[in-house]
Amino acid sequence: MRPRFLKGPVGPYLLLGDLAAFAVSALASGVFAPVQAVALVAVVVCFWVFGLYRSRLSLSLLDDLPYLLAGAVLCLTTELSLSALLLEPRPRLDAVEQSLVLLLGVLVLRRLAYTVVKTARQMGLVRHAALVLGAGNVGERLVADLQAHREYGVDPVGFVDSLPRRDPELLPAPLLGGYAELAELIEDFAVRVVVVAFGNRREADLVDILRTCDRLDCEIFVVPRLFEVHTTTRDTDQVWGLPLVRVRRAPFRTFSWQIKRAVDVALSGAALLALSPVMLACALAVRFEGGPGIIFRQVRVGLDGSPFEVLKFRSLKPVDDTESATNWNIKHDDRLGPVGRFLRKSSLDELPQLWNILRGDMSLVGPRPERPHFVDEFTARVPRYMARHRVPAGLTGWAQVHGLRGDTSIEDRASFDNYYIENWSLWGDLKIMARTISQVVGARGG
Repeated sequence: MRPRFLKGPVGPYLLLGDLAAFAVSALASGVFAPVQAVALVAVVVCFWVFGLYRSRLSLSLLDDLPYLLAGAVLCLTTELSLSALLLEPRPRLDAVEQSLVLLLGVLVLRRLAYTVVKTARQMGLVRHAALVLGAGNVGERLVADLQAHREYGVDPVGFVDSLPRRDPELLPAPLLGGYAELAELIEDFAVRVVVVAFGNRREADLVDILRTCDRLDCEIFVVPRLFEVHTTTRDTDQVWGLPLVRVRRAPFRTFSWQIKRAVDVALSGAALLALSPVMLACALAVRFEGGPGIIFRQVRVGLDGSPFEVLKFRSLKPVDDTESATNWNIKHDDRLGPVGRFLRKSSLDELPQLWNILRGDMSLVGPRPERPHFVDEFTARVPRYMARHRVPAGLTGWAQVHGLRGDTSIEDRASFDNYYIENWSLWGDLKIMARTISQVVGARGG
């Protein structure tokens, strides 16, 4: 029977506590002005950047104290700076008092929240099921520590290992299956935490296995190889002295990813309107040079390997569908006329893909989509090529702004695309778009 555990995320409650502390500080000062609202937003963003709202196994107010002090100082400086800019000087002593009340309120409420969470964990009200990958010495130690210290709120339901180093009968938790069964075990046991301990597989071999967790609602931790000399950072949790490095969530499981889609819709819609005269001129030029058939439609592979029809301005007319699907590059094709060559060099032939973006087939930034014939070919010979389909295809991407387009290394493209996915951020997308615009203006397409 599938066990039931309360999820109990503490982040929203900590945020509510911080808002309550800010309200108390405002009431204590007897003033609540717009500058204070801006200061509140600055403090919340500061705490969020420092990771004070993320889920953690070990909760320590002393560990949080330096960041809470930084938030109080930020509140003070924001209020005083904005008041001076708006020519509404506020007594400095009042601002200092409010910041001190805010800090005190946050400390008290967080201490209360941490105590409640730890108590709920120990009483069994908040528990998370966990799987440990690797039935070795480190995995055994981790399971034993989690079983002995319930304040972490984690119940190890079993090990996952294809060739365990220990007799399964002697393990402190059952051996549930091999690595290939990870995704199925996560769903069967409602697992929220996956910990990678030292097993019989190389870390490189575990990459594809762990990526099966991307679509699942679980957190992944890794025990560092040289954990005895590992330095603790904000991304490091710990279980009874054993450091655990939290693996970054898949981009599409974050709130920022929802913002990415909103940006795609807004910018693609605005670009279609703003560039409509340019697109009209391109369409007329294509019609004049090559006759009817302005838009070229071609099946490409997108998110999760699903096919979709990409739109482009036609550079030349293929002989048949087979040529369209299997001809790798037409850059040096004798049939390519001046208009088609210019459109390709300037990347203006890609503009109709703004419609693909608006309707959700693509994103502004992401791995460039490829045809099914070549996806099959590259998947067979390039390691982790299919992993680049974890996110929607893009009009431009990290590989393209590094010149990896046309007749360039497929291995390098796959490497750059997967690097982009693992390190995705909204700021990264903005940088890629800025570099793309500079390349288009310089007509460095191909």
